[in-house]
Amino acid sequence: MTAGPDVLDELQLETARWRLLAASAAEEAQLFTDELACIAGPLATTGRPCWDAWSAAFTARAALFDGDPDTADAGVAAARAALELCAPTAERALVLAYLAHLEVTADRFDAALHLAVDASLLADQVAAEDPSRELHQAHAWLSLALTGLDLEELAVAQSLRGARVASALPDLGDQWQLLRLCAQQHAELAQTVHRRGDTTRSRDLAQVAVQCATAARALPWEPAETDTDLLDVVQAWAMTLSGQLDEALPPLRRVRRHLASGQGSTWLMGYADLLLARLLTLRCARDDDPGRPQGEEAVGLLVSASGAFAAVGDRRRYRQCLLELGQATAAMGSTGEALHWLEAYRHETTRAHRRSRELWAEMFVRRSRLREAQRQTAVLRRHALEDALTGLGNRRSAERRMGELRLDREPVSLAVVDVDGFKAVNDENSHLHGDAVLRRVAELLRQHSRTGDEVFRWAGDEFVVVLPNTGEARAVVAMERLRSAVAGADWTALGLPAPVTVSIGVASAGPAGPAGARTWRELFDAADLHLFGAKRAGRDQVRATGGGQLAPAPAPRSAGLLADASVDELVAEVLGSAPRRPGWAFEDGEVTS
Repeated sequence: MTAGPDVLDELQLETARWRLLAASAAEEAQLFTDELACIAGPLATTGRPCWDAWSAAFTARAALFDGDPDTADAGVAAARAALELCAPTAERALVLAYLAHLEVTADRFDAALHLAVDASLLADQVAAEDPSRELHQAHAWLSLALTGLDLEELAVAQSLRGARVASALPDLGDQWQLLRLCAQQHAELAQTVHRRGDTTRSRDLAQVAVQCATAARALPWEPAETDTDLLDVVQAWAMTLSGQLDEALPPLRRVRRHLASGQGSTWLMGYADLLLARLLTLRCARDDDPGRPQGEEAVGLLVSASGAFAAVGDRRRYRQCLLELGQATAAMGSTGEALHWLEAYRHETTRAHRRSRELWAEMFVRRSRLREAQRQTAVLRRHALEDALTGLGNRRSAERRMGELRLDREPVSLAVVDVDGFKAVNDENSHLHGDAVLRRVAELLRQHSRTGDEVFRWAGDEFVVVLPNTGEARAVVAMERLRSAVAGADWTALGLPAPVTVSIGVASAGPAGPAGARTWRELFDAADLHLFGAKRAGRDQVRATGGGQLAPAPAPRSAGLLADASVDELVAEVLGSAPRRPGWAFEDGEVTS
């Protein structure tokens, strides 16, 4: 064999790619290996991600032909990594679809399904572009992969999409191939539906398969001999499922004799044997004669087909042959032989399921690691934005939230809350008492805030409350509720000589009011200034921009009610349908620990 040139141009690479895909689809192992040997070097040294992906994918296909699943797995992984650097084009969809088919061949069904989903989404995404050979081939390989996943309804849909794209292009050969694929996929689905007992729909699907085959023959195109043989086999099987058992037998026997003379691939020979065996089995059932000679011939054909499919790695059809061998020999009364085939089928099916479980275990470990990394990131983010002592959002969180306020679009109020005499609490008791006071104040502020208001610890004994969509009058009422809740709380458990109180400054802004603060910093400075006024006026009160003041209510009963009642029970004006947001600037469910 002569090695290919060291460097190939784009057209030569594309031509070689189509030849390799054709050999892969036909299960021509030797032809595929010879073609790959001629192009492997130039294909691997282009330095372009898409060709790197094809190089790895074809290496994986060759490994599967050689029975080397580990090398194939590494090739698929390398191809997927190279695809991450490729643009979302029809060619990328084609590579993904081809990789999905490889994973089906390797019995890695879950990985195949994920690749098929990605390929399908990308093919749909680029469908609005001009039709291309890459696009209809992506649909074709998707169809083959979905058949291997027993998703035959979806496989039929993909083959039809591919035929539609091919019909918009001038290449008659591609149109012929896609029509042949449509015929085959409709026949495969008809077989599955027939096995489930829905003979009416099975016949309808078989008729569509015959129509697709007829349309392919009507094209002014001369396909390769092996392609014609495959179409003949498919059409004969479609005729069988449509009820034409006697009419389908002669052409199917003729094709099989031709293939037996060495004119076809191992896979095609196995496919013809399988379909002929099914036809003979149906004739036996129709004639009520499961025994000789057609029954024995069917069993022999199934044995031959199972060997062919095992040789080329078509595990799905190999399993079908084992199951049908068990059924056919049981119908003939050969109980021991039937048990042998059914046990082989059980073992093969268990093997496929075990591979699936191993993949899911691997995916579970990877997913668990990713979730742990996400959790750690969320914890770090929370620590960066949450005050460790009170659990409220910290100053950074408050600044972030206030930076989102649009003072020119909606009314908004800001309140600055300061604990009265907090230095004395620390000096006369201890810093532990001071921490307890801050935690209790934070709890009261959060508990008695309205739905939608947000509380943050700004610094030391100072807190900030953001009141969205709130004018000054309502803000003052809401803050008086917080002030009363703190003053009316039971502080005896902390061993303090007097109740803790807070002073509050309120500032408001918005498009409907007079000109005022234009940024949140100006709004904060105004609220802080009114807090200073509340302190100088005697503490334990609320001061606002308009100069109004709300002092402590004289009635003990009211103070007790404010301390115990819920927000919705106290003031109807603050009822809202929006759920309460946390006291720090995260959305619900954003962080878990």
